[in-house]
Amino acid sequence: MNQFINAKETLVTEALNGLLETSNGALTRLDGYPHIKVICRTDWDKSKVALISGGGSGHEPAHAGFVGAGMLTAAVCGEIFASPSVDAVLAGILAVTGDAGCLLIVKNYTGDRLNFGLAAERARAFGVKVEMVVVDDDIALPHLPQPRGVAGTLFVHKITGALAEGGAGLDAVTKAAKKVIANISSIGTSLDTCTVPGSTKEDRIAPGMAELGLGIHGEAGVEQVVFEGATKAMDLVLEKLSPTLERGACVAILNNLGSTTPLEMSVLAHELATSEKAKNISHIVGPAPLMTSLDMHGFSLSVLPIDGSNAAHLEMAVDLPAWPGMNKLCLPPVHPLPDGLSPIKPIPSDNAVTRALMDKCCDILIAAETDLNELDAKSGDGDTGSTLTTAAVAMKLSLDKLPLADSTQLFRAVGDELSQTMGGSSGVILAIFFGATGDACASGKPVVKALLAGLERISQVGGAKKGDRTMIDALEPALRALPEGLDVAAKNAREGAAGTARMGRAKVGRASYVPEGNLLGYNDPGAEAVARLFEGLAKLN
Repeated sequence: MNQFINAKETLVTEALNGLLETSNGALTRLDGYPHIKVICRTDWDKSKVALISGGGSGHEPAHAGFVGAGMLTAAVCGEIFASPSVDAVLAGILAVTGDAGCLLIVKNYTGDRLNFGLAAERARAFGVKVEMVVVDDDIALPHLPQPRGVAGTLFVHKITGALAEGGAGLDAVTKAAKKVIANISSIGTSLDTCTVPGSTKEDRIAPGMAELGLGIHGEAGVEQVVFEGATKAMDLVLEKLSPTLERGACVAILNNLGSTTPLEMSVLAHELATSEKAKNISHIVGPAPLMTSLDMHGFSLSVLPIDGSNAAHLEMAVDLPAWPGMNKLCLPPVHPLPDGLSPIKPIPSDNAVTRALMDKCCDILIAAETDLNELDAKSGDGDTGSTLTTAAVAMKLSLDKLPLADSTQLFRAVGDELSQTMGGSSGVILAIFFGATGDACASGKPVVKALLAGLERISQVGGAKKGDRTMIDALEPALRALPEGLDVAAKNAREGAAGTARMGRAKVGRASYVPEGNLLGYNDPGAEAVARLFEGLAKLN
């Protein structure tokens, strides 16, 4: 797998340099590269309790991304998924700790516990006041004697950071940390494993499956389950967290494990906000990448009972780009459309022949989804089939509300429906086509001439004409041949679609940005959709 790195040996130091160079002077590092990688605040006041965390890299923005006023004083970074050395941790302690002492916040992994623990002992020998807490929030393996520390660690960073920034003493900060740790629960799920630079990726999660309860270092999860969409994925996670959620109002961290897209994370946030199992979640941090696992395609959810004291500490603003803040989780208000934009509802009427014809048209487009997506991938984002399928499904569901017995009103109603349910330029073009066809019918033109009038309108508006490698290359010859029957129209549509494969560069639309050689030999997806539609209708004769 290609990655934007130079060499795995310098990956972590170069990434930390990038963080430092873009921090506007808020961060510095100790002069110990490559073995000692410690990121510190430049504005630190040693009269306050220092907070130090860290561990293996690969979890960005954790941990260095949370160094700053109101959170960590320093982060000690190891190589990818490897604990930093005792000397590195000790260097961090000695660099930032004053008379107020410091608290080490450690995730519950053997390497981290040992290295941070021994460094604490050595620091105490220097006369430094050091306390250490171990975060063990992962509930994936409930009977494990030492549960792992995962994204719930961020709750500890934020709450203790607010206390330390406010001048609380080491005992109070440590006590608060232990209270938070005792109440956090976290679990994650993923559709794929992560890619460790320089190593072969483990493909243990089969297509169509998801792994529940996996660790942040690529460790296998508790079980693999059939992936049935975002709703089910969130439901499974919430079910595991139910013992904590049942205790009352909670705050949740919705964490992106690495490569889950912002679009997916927003869908997951919606599932969380609307789930009956999440009714006690009153506040949320995220969705955001907070403690990742390189490029893992998954998410985790951490929950913590919320009360007056920890709510104030979580709400305290911090000037850290990686921390998204805590927000109330609530259903949004919905405002009515401005006057004139609410869709006009047609008067429904029935016509068995028209209903069957429209139903068949929709089925043809739905059946072609995969093939049309593959064709569209040659010139764009590969969604033509999906876009048409979405519109076709919506149209089938709307048949009872359409004026099927009135062709003039039907064409207009179809145009209105497509303008609402079909995205992209295709939805606009087809909405214009059917609307103009309806207008032509209203002026007395027969259906075939009305359809050609609709075609002329979309050429005027969209700028495309026959020969430009668009759906018009199949639609125009098919419509002109309709008086000769559907068989001839289908034949002309197929010839027009096939002709687009020989045109190379498109003259309009997104495909016009694609090099000519990429398109040769492939039908335009819009033209192919038209050809399949007419071929399917011809078979009904």
